[in-house]
Amino acid sequence: MKWLVLVAALAAAQSVSLVGIVKADPAHAPNVLAQYRSVRGATPEYLEALSWLARAELAGKDYASADRNAAEVRKLSLNQLVKRKLDAEPSLPLAFGASIEVQAQSAAAQGRRDEAVTFLKSEAVRWRGTSIVARIQKNLNLLTLEGKPAPALEGASLLKHQGHPILLFFWAHWCSDCKAEIAVIAKLEKTYGPSGLVVIAPTQHYGYVAGGVDAKRDVETRYIKSVYDQYYSGLGPVEVPLSEGNFLSYGVSTTPTLVLVDPRGIVRLYNPGNLSYDQLAGRIQGLFR
Repeated sequence: MKWLVLVAALAAAQSVSLVGIVKADPAHAPNVLAQYRSVRGATPEYLEALSWLARAELAGKDYASADRNAAEVRKLSLNQLVKRKLDAEPSLPLAFGASIEVQAQSAAAQGRRDEAVTFLKSEAVRWRGTSIVARIQKNLNLLTLEGKPAPALEGASLLKHQGHPILLFFWAHWCSDCKAEIAVIAKLEKTYGPSGLVVIAPTQHYGYVAGGVDAKRDVETRYIKSVYDQYYSGLGPVEVPLSEGNFLSYGVSTTPTLVLVDPRGIVRLYNPGNLSYDQLAGRIQGLFR
């Protein structure tokens, strides 16, 4: 069968991505994963791929399977963490973070929102200082942030814009989806700016520049400015606070993340990922009534 050939290629030369196979063909993923594990064991790559299967099952509302596979990822990840740090390489934190996400979203989807919130809060404390905290906070914000006061921003003041609707556009210098969203944000500014819409575009350091080349903080700061000038200048003279703290408090593990704050400082939309002009315009219009 095709999946056996792909597993053989993985075992022999790593010329095929296990995660890619699972994402492309979730229906055959259990067979692929079982064969891979029998050959190579529960590697971080295996755990990341299994977490993608759990995510696909969650999206398909197969909550029992999603819960089972997320729990398996968690158990195997914790076994590995006995002998290593979470962020020693990229696959394990991606897998473990996804398992937390799936467990929380599955509980919320099945009517156990309070359980999901309690779980996420405890995980945020337990894994403070690791790369998965922003992802945990993102999921917590998805369940709790709308209808609450917007968290403060480092390097910018929401209070000085009180009385105006604010669109926060979290972006990253490496993010192609962020660049794709620029035309939408610029059109919203042109349409609603004269009525009082304020756009703020927070970003942060990642420790590298083009091509993933490691860079000192001052070098990356200059690079971020050059990327902004090249791709984002259509936004005009908006505030661009540069702070890792903002990304943590707003749970930005997905870029772009779009947050709409009403004139009283209350979050009315929290959306990890892109949105269309019509989707955002409909929400913004309601804030002028």
